[in-house]
Amino acid sequence: METVTKRDLAIKVTNRLGEENHRITQQEVLEVIQALIEEITDSLAQGEMVVMRNFGAFQVREMKAKIGRNPKDPAKDVPIPARAAVKFKPGKEMKEKVATTLNLIREKK
Repeated sequence: METVTKRDLAIKVTNRLGEENHRITQQEVLEVIQALIEEITDSLAQGEMVVMRNFGAFQVREMKAKIGRNPKDPAKDVPIPARAAVKFKPGKEMKEKVATTLNLIREKK
């Protein structure tokens, strides 16, 4: 499966906006993407939920403490402390669009 980087996203967005006669550079788009990532991260770090309609919602959840196993010595218990983790719940449009890619994923395996 292919990986799309921030730079790839910036190029795609710049090309799309160029087709719509907007004058914006790849660097400007990259700065907007970076600012968006930083704002989402800052909001999550403050315990806020970030919701983007039709895309999805980011939320910080508590992962409770648990006991794990050491793979090299399965008889040993390893305590895993409680932590905060980001969870993403996709929106309706994203779910519907991604649901159609199952055959594509299977072909690439």
